[in-house]
Amino acid sequence: MTTRDLPAYRDVAVILIDQLKEVYIDGVLDTIDTVNYYTKIMRKDYAIGVQYSESGVDDPDQQFYENYVCGSDRNYTGYCNPEVDKLVDRQSSETDIERRRQLVWEIERKLAEDGSRPVIFYAVSAACAQPYFKGHAMMIDSVYNGWRMEDVWLDK
Repeated sequence: MTTRDLPAYRDVAVILIDQLKEVYIDGVLDTIDTVNYYTKIMRKDYAIGVQYSESGVDDPDQQFYENYVCGSDRNYTGYCNPEVDKLVDRQSSETDIERRRQLVWEIERKLAEDGSRPVIFYAVSAACAQPYFKGHAMMIDSVYNGWRMEDVWLDK
């Protein structure tokens, strides 16, 4: 199991190794320094690689286009299915929420059937602040965006 030597990556890899043991598959954790990690992934020098993809949870576009569409730079496994690409484009432009949800589930089903790069873990993150921390507007799609401090002050 190859992953970056960072807690968010290691933790997911350890959970997966534990789950694989339940079906009698032994795994070994191979942590790689970040500076060497992407080179190893691009060479496809791994049996199972754990890649953490950060994004907002409200919209699947970023994940689909980044990880599964033919020719994407972060499509490390090289997965390519033109039929899935068309579905990704359709769901992206769909304005009816229920129809879009159905298209997303259809895409997920095809990705699973094709054995593409599966999602094995959804991370949950949060940010906390003291009541006297004022003026910060948390982005609605990610706790990692919007940390500019020009409008922030301490009311203390």
